[in-house]
Amino acid sequence: MIHLSPIMFAGTGSDVGKSVIAAAFCRIFKQDGYTPAPFKAQNMALNSYATPEGLEIGRAQAVQAEAAGVPCHTDMNPLLLKPTTDTICQVVLNGKSIGNQHAFDYFTSNNKANLRKEVCAAFDRLDARFNPIVLEGAGSISEINLREVDLVNMPMAAHAGASVILVADIDRGGVFASVYGSIMLLTEDERKLVKGILINKFRGDIRLFESGIKMIEDLCNIPVVGVVPYFHDIYIEEEDSVMLHSKNRFSKEGKVNVAVVLLQHMSNFTDFNPLEQDERIHLFYTNQPKELANADIIIVPGTKSTLTDLQILRSDGMVRAIIQAKNNGKTILGICGGYQMLGTVLSDPNGIESDIQQLPGLNLLPLRTTLEGEKITKQVEFTFYKGKTDCIGYEIHNGRTEVLASNIKPLNILKNGSEDGCIKGNCLGTYIHGILDNAEFVDYLIQPYLINKSDGTSFDYFKFKEEQYDKLAAHVRKHVNMDLVYSMIMP
Repeated sequence: MIHLSPIMFAGTGSDVGKSVIAAAFCRIFKQDGYTPAPFKAQNMALNSYATPEGLEIGRAQAVQAEAAGVPCHTDMNPLLLKPTTDTICQVVLNGKSIGNQHAFDYFTSNNKANLRKEVCAAFDRLDARFNPIVLEGAGSISEINLREVDLVNMPMAAHAGASVILVADIDRGGVFASVYGSIMLLTEDERKLVKGILINKFRGDIRLFESGIKMIEDLCNIPVVGVVPYFHDIYIEEEDSVMLHSKNRFSKEGKVNVAVVLLQHMSNFTDFNPLEQDERIHLFYTNQPKELANADIIIVPGTKSTLTDLQILRSDGMVRAIIQAKNNGKTILGICGGYQMLGTVLSDPNGIESDIQQLPGLNLLPLRTTLEGEKITKQVEFTFYKGKTDCIGYEIHNGRTEVLASNIKPLNILKNGSEDGCIKGNCLGTYIHGILDNAEFVDYLIQPYLINKSDGTSFDYFKFKEEQYDKLAAHVRKHVNMDLVYSMIMP
């Protein structure tokens, strides 16, 4: 097999679709017989994932690895920044937290040389194992004020010897200015690395943009490799949670209505993607107490700032509404930070997440949680309460939780024999992210609320995701000149 040069998908800005395009090419190269792997030197996200080795990376690179058909690894995302406030991030290097840092200090410190060495070493290790490496940039490639401290865009492309494809979002408008401006703000050496332009999220008749393609090529002297239409029928996990508040806001008759409590510092929101695709379920996100009354099941999700979000829920009246829903017979499920909130008390004596040292929980489960010690990150296999088949998921949390009552049953039994979570009546809690990916658990959760109790049609989320990666690859293949792309990365 020919060893292809690396390819990078960089952007004219944030949210132009780089992550999804990179995932598409990971699947395309896999389909074409290569052994691709994703790489993003530095990612900023609350959505993370545990590798098979029990280390932490950005969820987007785990999705791209899944599209490539390979296990995820920290070398695919050696540097992860997890915001705890608007100005402070937890820094995760090679899968392990190295502490919190103020954004100003992070971007102006003298530590950049060491971090650059780390991310380049991670790329080199990955490049020795896979073919080709599909790199993703971050934000805009032309943030000239950050050029000297940039670890993820053009300096990374130069180290990798990657052919850069500039991705632009035509749906937001201003595509000519964003493409031309991005190219012109690069240095001469950086411009030489940009081999193609990809116009993303096009709506309408693509023939009407043919003259626009020529104008961009004439302006930039760089070929347009494709114009990829906006799609509505392909579902790939999103990296950003900013649109969750507008999704499926109200309940629906004839469905099992599941409300996810919309937390200010919500993390791992992809836990709920399987429910969003299950035809038996109507999923909505809310931070309005009155809307919880319309839910059959209420899920309190994970968060990067558990005590802060708990304080907000109490002040907004959400705690009272959740407790009332539980008393009315509705099912309450807490996952990770949400599980901790359902307990009696939460403590953060060392200020790991915030300045709040202790708060009472919702007192729906007999638990005491203390945020301390090294972060737990691991993939797990388990069977759940009343379950018979093996399930899979992962844990990412700081808290150590003690169950205060001896008569409370664990929700899950891990493969190594240890226990996770607990169940008390209609209230359940677990540390396991991805528990809702498992059809048997979802069937158990929604069974009491099915209008037709004989409706046992389980939703296979793992099969669904594979189908979506193939659909995405076919969509991008159709609208991108793959011969031109391959010519850019052939030796």
